[in-house]
Amino acid sequence: MASAISGLGRTLSSSVWNGLYQPDPRISGMGLGFFRGNPGGHSAVEHQGILPGFNSQIWVAPNDGVGVLAFTNGASNAMMWMPFEFGRLLGELLGVPAEGIRADVPQHPEIWGDICGWYKLSAPMMDLHSRSMFGAGAEVFVQHGRLMFRFLNPMPMLYRGFPLHADDDKDPYVFRIDFSKFGMGTNRVVFSRDSGGGKTALYLDFMPVSLHKQPANTNPRLWITGALGLVTVATAAGLVRRTIVPQMRQRSSHPKYACAGGARRHTVSGGKR
Repeated sequence: MASAISGLGRTLSSSVWNGLYQPDPRISGMGLGFFRGNPGGHSAVEHQGILPGFNSQIWVAPNDGVGVLAFTNGASNAMMWMPFEFGRLLGELLGVPAEGIRADVPQHPEIWGDICGWYKLSAPMMDLHSRSMFGAGAEVFVQHGRLMFRFLNPMPMLYRGFPLHADDDKDPYVFRIDFSKFGMGTNRVVFSRDSGGGKTALYLDFMPVSLHKQPANTNPRLWITGALGLVTVATAAGLVRRTIVPQMRQRSSHPKYACAGGARRHTVSGGKR
């Protein structure tokens, strides 16, 4: 295995290591279809196979002669957690701890106004892999005094938002998101500037996509909120159909009992009993 890994390192061209897609030097990018990584300064590449029912994952650090190859055909949501879990295993083999949320880096609220807003996804509409997560794009906003990131996707768990944690004490435009509840560990988010100094784009380390800031009056949030409202109404209607309606039918089917002693007389207001 070690010789095969070393041979892979010699076979792969410099395009893999130099990166064919790296819009910002603060993220790893891609090369020849491989996702690149740099755990603890060790050059590494990874890729996965996500055919439903047949998931696989490879992580290779050729210069160190170390690699991890995994297969599964019975795991739940394997495409979500396999890259992180086996990347963590590669890190253990290299003696590198997994990257986590840092508590020693302060936030810089003075820049929040520059980066808050909505960012349009640059991927084509037919890119189902990206669109299934990002929807129309992403939004950066402040909630209860915290800087937040959310996907403009009608799925509540993605739209609800995730805190943006400062990740670089020398660069206030570098953050990290915690996706641990999805089994995806933490991921880096960076904001770029254009030549005029404006914050115009954001990039994520876990997907090869770029998002560009758009005017506030074009924010699709209202559409997303409406979609969430429809989901809520549909859920409530389904709950009524499943619970309340059967109960009402059950009550209406109960036999009616006559009062002892004959028919009961009713009182009519303003009339005689």
